[in-house]
Amino acid sequence: MFKYIPFYKRNLKLALPVVLTHAGQVIVQQVDTMMVGYVGTNELAASAFANSIFVIGMVIVMGFTFGLTPIVGHSIAQNDKKYISKLLANAYVINTGFAIIISALLYFISFQFQYMGQDKIIESISKPYFYTIVLSIVPLIIFMTNKQFAEGIGDTKNAMYVTISSNVLNIILNYIFIFGKFGAPELGLLGAGVATLISRVYMAIIFIIIFKYNSKLKTYYMQIKLSYINKVLIRKLFSLGIPISMQMLLEVLAFGLSAIMAGWLGIIPLAAHQIAIGLASITFMIVAGIGSATTIRVAHQYSENDLYGLKMAANASVHIVLAFMGLSALLFVVFRNYLPMVYTNDMDVIVIASQLIIIAAIFQLFDGLQIVMISILRGLGDVNHAMIYAFIAYILINLPLGYFLGFTLGYGLLGIWAAFIIGLGSASIMFYRRYRIIYARLKRSSEKKPIIE
Repeated sequence: MFKYIPFYKRNLKLALPVVLTHAGQVIVQQVDTMMVGYVGTNELAASAFANSIFVIGMVIVMGFTFGLTPIVGHSIAQNDKKYISKLLANAYVINTGFAIIISALLYFISFQFQYMGQDKIIESISKPYFYTIVLSIVPLIIFMTNKQFAEGIGDTKNAMYVTISSNVLNIILNYIFIFGKFGAPELGLLGAGVATLISRVYMAIIFIIIFKYNSKLKTYYMQIKLSYINKVLIRKLFSLGIPISMQMLLEVLAFGLSAIMAGWLGIIPLAAHQIAIGLASITFMIVAGIGSATTIRVAHQYSENDLYGLKMAANASVHIVLAFMGLSALLFVVFRNYLPMVYTNDMDVIVIASQLIIIAAIFQLFDGLQIVMISILRGLGDVNHAMIYAFIAYILINLPLGYFLGFTLGYGLLGIWAAFIIGLGSASIMFYRRYRIIYARLKRSSEKKPIIE
């Protein structure tokens, strides 16, 4: 294991700012949930329902921006700054356009809330909040485009600074608008949405300013021209972005539709689901930060045809993630009865949430492994197979099994959650197998060859 120490250090050095960025985002989301939870159980359940729909659209667009990072990472080796600037210009156009389209679709989906089997109170409370956070998608994607580009060239710190400052702003605005402080109206759940919208607009504006004045980033930003927009680069970004977006969508779809199924069981189970999924999302986002760094490291090693370095960097990330998720699982089990109390004082909700946290502890290792393996595949530019595997794991296995266990066999919310173990486990095994196939193929070859079939 000592031979991995230099690779642990390199991966963690690159990952730390990304992890802090991701952790900051998810912690603010959980602060939102905590504050809303103390407004009332109805508001907590309404936020769960609204976010289960919203996150599907948001992840489609966010996943699409992820395709920029490995492309830029591969291009850095050629040091063609003009070409990299062209990538950024085209990414701005298609990412923003895509965000507008998805925002419009989410707005029209809101008219179908009444057919989703939720309590009438939940439907009425959730809509104003839902409309507000939908407005935040476009500024969020402008930020994400800049973030993924910066990470592609190895700059991970600026996104961290922007995220941390926006998190502080968001928490302050939550306090003001949710509870009506300093003369502001008491908006409850809607106040959380207003705070989110303002903080995401702030993120977009500040990162644009950084791109304009930062010595490392402005080299690419200031070269952008309208004439750089062309079909070839748009097609290239689509070819990598769409499969990543769909793979992420399929996973979040399993969780989002499971939340809707939780709502069929009533307000209390839906509120408990929101708490448990929120806690699981903290560890998920931290590991996703490690995964983003892994994509960068693998992309750079691959572009240099350094197979040994690629393998060691990939394995080092797997070790780090499994160790972290193992510790997280242990903490979940030990503190399962206390963690829900941070979100609510409703004992009925706390009892159910504590049971779900045990299941979350079990699927932590599978969740961590599937994240890091898909990140390795992205660094190699192999994304189409991952999309297919995600469809099998989450849509063909996870969702039907959740319905079967939860409703056909009558295990309710525990049955819906138990299916996550099988779904995430299946995905991690298939992603790992794909990586082994690709690496074996590269090892047999004396020179790089196209690996995407």
